[in-house]
Amino acid sequence: MKTQMTVGLIVGNRGFFPDHLAKSGREEMIQALERNCFKVVVLGPEDTKHGAVVTRDDAKKCAALFRDHRDEIDGIVVTLPNFGEERGVADALRLAGLDVPVLIQATPDGPGKMSIADRRDSFCGKMSLCNNLKQYGIPYSLTTLHTEAPDSPQFDQDAQWFGGVCRVVKGLKRARVGAIGARPAAFNTVRYSEKLLENNGITVEPIDLSEIFGRVERLKDSDAAVQAKLAAIKDYVSTDGVSAAALLKMAKFGVVVDAWMKEVDVNVTAIQCWTSMEEYFGVVPCTVMSMLSNHLLPSACEVDVCGALAMHALALASESPSALLDWNNNYGDDPDKAVCFHCSNLPKDFFQDVRMDYQEIIAGTVGKENTFGTCVGRVKAGPMSFARFSTDDLKGKITGYVGEGEFTNDPLTTFGGAGVVKIPRMQKLLRYICENGFEHHVAACFSHVAGMVYEAATRYLGWDIYYHEA
Repeated sequence: MKTQMTVGLIVGNRGFFPDHLAKSGREEMIQALERNCFKVVVLGPEDTKHGAVVTRDDAKKCAALFRDHRDEIDGIVVTLPNFGEERGVADALRLAGLDVPVLIQATPDGPGKMSIADRRDSFCGKMSLCNNLKQYGIPYSLTTLHTEAPDSPQFDQDAQWFGGVCRVVKGLKRARVGAIGARPAAFNTVRYSEKLLENNGITVEPIDLSEIFGRVERLKDSDAAVQAKLAAIKDYVSTDGVSAAALLKMAKFGVVVDAWMKEVDVNVTAIQCWTSMEEYFGVVPCTVMSMLSNHLLPSACEVDVCGALAMHALALASESPSALLDWNNNYGDDPDKAVCFHCSNLPKDFFQDVRMDYQEIIAGTVGKENTFGTCVGRVKAGPMSFARFSTDDLKGKITGYVGEGEFTNDPLTTFGGAGVVKIPRMQKLLRYICENGFEHHVAACFSHVAGMVYEAATRYLGWDIYYHEA
């Protein structure tokens, strides 16, 4: 985990179980969470016995502490060093009302420590707690194993996974997406419902492309911000063969987009990348978009707002750049492989090597000289996760799918940004996409984080997501 996050910790205890386990269990879990880069908010032994939650009064104290740190807490971990008092824990969560992800952990018994002095019974207590949380209507997540020691490698993995779930939930709940321009007329596929997104806490901030062009026109070539952006572009990607005039246009466009994003407080964008941009401005925005995505500010082409949200979810989970790709071609006769392609605005982190060039597809209609700015290269090999979100207007809900596979080193001769993907049981996935009418765009990242996105979207956001399991 790269970003330090804050969790509230609830320590379970039950009076007729050995409560020295609550004392040691609290200390062990604090150490485990701090080892995994979490800041911990937890009751102390001066607040309740051993800093645990047993009674209704304990629950009130815990809830008050959590409410005091409402703006900091990203998730809550419940540790059961013994059976635990399920009502006290459930009351603390209800009274706190933080509406954040909750992870339930139970510490295992040792075969040689089953006497009345050391017996935990957290194996059983976890079931009782989950039963109560279901009754209370409080969603929660579980560790991979039913019982896990705080100092185990398995718990470290689960803590990292839970951190990703928390980042995705927090990032999507209050997401603000900038829609720059209108969708291409030919792309009915990227239609979406702003109202459904808003109902899920996601705001779309639109701006007409003419306003962007107007702001660009006001910038002087010598403007310090323009010159800084121009230098950044040249440092980011090889620009051999690209005219100085085209590069200057890209720099001005990037300065305007950066300033507008700060002005309206958005960190995700979807941009009208063709053909108005090329016909009336004379470049493609791909490199500027690539740079945004490479800095974890996802930018999707063709005003695909829901695609941008899927990019955002993967970037939040993996803390690495994400891209929007087309499910574009079969790869020979291998049913589990396909070519993923864009023309392209893929982040630099995706490529084996990359250079700036012209956009070969659009050049045929608007002229080569008006289409410089694409990022061209071969996508590197490595693990990948994919995700797609969509608004189902007829059912009034957000839907989608997630899964995992890999980018391969299989030979490929084409233009743009392209790579070969291998996904187990891919024909089933493709059938699901087509039968449910999903878009041809898919978000991807170089990490296996689909489980984090699925858990966040389904359990805590209530979205209807299909998990394509390998």
